[in-house]
Parts: sequence; C-alpha cells; structure tokens
Amino acid sequence: MTTTLRPSGPIQQGADGAQERMYDVCDNGRAVGTVGVSTDPAFGPTAGILHSLGIEEAHRRRGRGTLAALAAEEVLRSWGCTQVRLVAPVDNDAARALAAVLGYTERSRNMLKPLRRTAPALPAGVTGRPMTEQEYAAWAATSVGTYAREWMARGVPEEQARRKSESDHATNLPDGLATPGMYFHVLAHDGVVVGYVWVARRERTDGDDLGYVFDVEVSEEHRGRGYGRALMHLAEDVTLDAGLGLLGLHVFASNTPALRLYESLGYEVTQYNLAKAL
Repeated sequence: MTTTLRPSGPIQQGADGAQERMYDVCDNGRAVGTVGVSTDPAFGPTAGILHSLGIEEAHRRRGRGTLAALAAEEVLRSWGCTQVRLVAPVDNDAARALAAVLGYTERSRNMLKPLRRTAPALPAGVTGRPMTEQEYAAWAATSVGTYAREWMARGVPEEQARRKSESDHATNLPDGLATPGMYFHVLAHDGVVVGYVWVARRERTDGDDLGYVFDVEVSEEHRGRGYGRALMHLAEDVTLDAGLGLLGLHVFASNTPALRLYESLGYEVTQYNLAKAL
C-alpha cells in the first residue's frame, strides 16, 4: 500500500493572505479520500490548519488517514509553518483518537450553555453595571499584551500569539466600547469594582445569534471569593438582555479552575482545539 497526496486544485489565496489547498488521498494512484490544509489567518503564515480529512468507508481502518495527515503536515512544513492545529467536534471520537496518535495535544475547548429565562441572582451587595469609558481605556491599554501572553503560555510562538491578539482586538472592536454587539460590564461589591466581563453577539453557523464570553477577569486581590461565578451570572444577564438564549465561551485546557467553574454552571463542550509543533 502506497498512500500519497495529489493536488485536486490550485492553491487558493484568501483576501486575508491565507492560502489553502485540497488534495486527493491516493492509494497506489487511486483516490480514496480527501484532505485539506491552510495557513491560519488568525495566527499568521507560520501557523497551519488541518481543516478536513476524509477516507472512503471501504478504505478505512488501514492507516490511510494517519499517512494522509502526516503527508499534509509535510505540505504545511514546505509552506514554512511551524505549528498546526485542528478542530475535533465533541462527537467525533475518531478525530480525537487520530490526533492523539499523531501527537496533537489539547490546547483549548469551546463550550456552550442554553440559558434559562432569568439569570441567577447576584450575591448580596454585588452589582453589575456597564463599563465606563475610563475603565475601558484602562482595560484596552493592557488587553492585547495580556491575551498574547496567554497564548504564549500555551506554547504558541510569540509572533503568532501577538498577531492573534492584535487581529482579534482589531476585528472585534473597530469602534472600541461603542462597537455594536459588544457589551463590557464590571462587577462591584459594595461599590468596589472586583472584576469585569466582555460579552459579544456572534452569529452561529445555523444563522442564529448567541452571546459569547470573550474575556472575564477577577482582580487578583479579590480572587477566591466567588466573584468568578458571579461574573458568569452577570454574563448570562447581559446575554438575556440582548435577546439571546445561548452563551458560549473558549477556555484553555490548562485552566483547570475555569473548566471546573464552567462545568458546574452547566456549560458543555462543543469542540476540542488540538495543536502540535511541526
């Protein structure tokens, strides 16, 4: 058995500078599946994505998927990529098993929660309110660097991490605090601000909108007092006020306290985000 890749079309160049190409997976010259790779516009040209891999049913369980994925990684190396990532939906055990064999590790998870009609009440003395312009300016002054360092702490090269952070902020907040569909709120206890949350309106693939927690943080001196849970309750209230019934988020796999909090609040995993160095 000789498994090789054969281009099924030219390299496609996106408006964002990313390139993408599809390949036939061939067994002794006969196409038995497809695989697709691209560079990652969020992280830059040295970051790759294995975005699709399918082997025909009659040709599965013979190692062709593994060989095709390894060949796809070689394509990305030839493009100058130093890392590759893939997304494994929660119900695709085969994708996660193959990724484990290939040496991918879990970087993060996406989670989702259907909301009730009313958000849980905040603790006594704890209130939420919209962030002021001055508070937003203080947050914006450090947020790009903070977010980039979070990615670097998970093994993302500095250049890719900074590009991801700068791109996300520029794309999502073109008008700062006044950007439509972006909601910044602070949490206060007896008038003292103890944390903040950023909730955004996002469109789902099925066309319905949902709320999405882009950023949530409890001030270091106020941690360990339940404010993280209160901030997530505030996020639910903000989402419901926007007329939305679902709230999603992204959490790094190494952030065990956050994972436990979200699980206890009823969030369920929708996808695993896996990565490896090339």
